[in-house]
Amino acid sequence: MKSKRQEKILELIKQKVCLTQEDLQNGLMELGFNVTQSTVSRDIRELKLVKGRDDKGNYRYLVNEVVAADSGNHYKQLFTRSVKSIAYSLNNVVIKCDSGMASSVCVAVDEMFGDMMLGSLAGDDTIIIVTATAQDSVILNERLNKLI
Repeated sequence: MKSKRQEKILELIKQKVCLTQEDLQNGLMELGFNVTQSTVSRDIRELKLVKGRDDKGNYRYLVNEVVAADSGNHYKQLFTRSVKSIAYSLNNVVIKCDSGMASSVCVAVDEMFGDMMLGSLAGDDTIIIVTATAQDSVILNERLNKLI
């Protein structure tokens, strides 16, 4: 079921402009898949989809071929181009991004530093990361700031 659903997600983003997880969720539901937003979010992460402009200038979810070939470098570039600021407090790290880029940057941070985090949550332009301890957030903050 999961592989069929993810295959349909790839078909959907090639056929029409999908800007939000809700767009993907609605498209899947029209195809008979009963999915939640959190399932779509996991699928996006597993498929390593990114938001960007297609060859017609439309802003949308895209399959990023570069990720498979050189994901580490791609994630660093995405991070440095999209992050405005990084701050921490107690066991939380907050990253401010360009509008619409938080989800993509969050995937990059999860891939690069996932072992240092309990979890992360992205909005439109802000990411909050929860670490196990205040010291972990200090270390993560330092490493993230070195990227920019």
